[in-house]
Amino acid sequence: MKTISSDDRDQFLEETEQYRSELLAYCYKLLGSLHEAEDVVQETCLRAWRSQDTFEGRSSLRTWLYRIATNQCLNALGSPQRRALPSGLFAPSPDPGTTMAPVQSEQSWLDPFPGPAAEAGDPADVVAARSSLRLALVASLQHLPGRQRAVLILREALGYRAAEVAEMLETSVPAVKSALQRARATLSEVAPTTEEVVEPDSPEARAILDRYMAAFEHADVEAMNDLLRSDARLEVVPSDVWFQGKTTCVGQLRERVMTEPGLYKMLPTIANGQPAAASYYRETIDDEFRPFAISVLTVDRSHIVAITVFADPALVTRFGFPAEVEAADAGRASVRTGAPGAE
Repeated sequence: MKTISSDDRDQFLEETEQYRSELLAYCYKLLGSLHEAEDVVQETCLRAWRSQDTFEGRSSLRTWLYRIATNQCLNALGSPQRRALPSGLFAPSPDPGTTMAPVQSEQSWLDPFPGPAAEAGDPADVVAARSSLRLALVASLQHLPGRQRAVLILREALGYRAAEVAEMLETSVPAVKSALQRARATLSEVAPTTEEVVEPDSPEARAILDRYMAAFEHADVEAMNDLLRSDARLEVVPSDVWFQGKTTCVGQLRERVMTEPGLYKMLPTIANGQPAAASYYRETIDDEFRPFAISVLTVDRSHIVAITVFADPALVTRFGFPAEVEAADAGRASVRTGAPGAE
């Protein structure tokens, strides 16, 4: 066992820190939970720091960290219940007047993921990183057993060789190849039809998000009607009700949600590599705005394909937004696109 000096430990911390954001994205895709992913990454870094004297350098530090994180995630995936969106569990409601309120249940729900923001480097890498975090794909991954999920992401998203994945999972190369084949087969059955990927900071996506936020703030149902594609989907997490088709979605918004101007305040952000908004709500015009939800939009170049509302007020602050927002100042807030706590 080698001796580690204090300077070596400080350098080790700096080196591991550079991988924190990509480890968080990886663990999120495995677990479907932002909170659990944060806990696993924290535990991974702690275990690595405590065990750095056993790191012999036979693999890269990055690979070693992924090995620790993978095993921590697989341990966390003890429950067979998959995290899901309402549209993956229930049939759509044909009645636009049905209440789509959050419900308490034993079901584990998918979380949204902050960002990722555009970074310096190869634009193709940025697009690939964002695409791998899209809500529909992450929801599809939850259909896979944990080890298949890990093999698929490590091989196809991160580019590790089969031998490297086998070493991480302490299994054989044939077992890795078999798991990858089964994972691909399952995804071909459960993954949604491929949608056109529109970058969240593209002019088209920004324009759609701006129009969406304005429509909500002004309770402009007709503007929302113009934004929605004919087959648009509307769902709230957690809820056992969701809607399919523009007519039904607009009916729900008109009757239950966008009832009066000035009740919502929206701030732009990015979630799961898609345009999104942090929303604040007040019961009456005289009340203060309080955090309400993170709404993630799936868009093409001219319309909204899906609105997924994560009705958890705590997510608003975890995405880096304030706990309170003044009506007069909300429109001047900057876009938040990074990981939790990022400025």
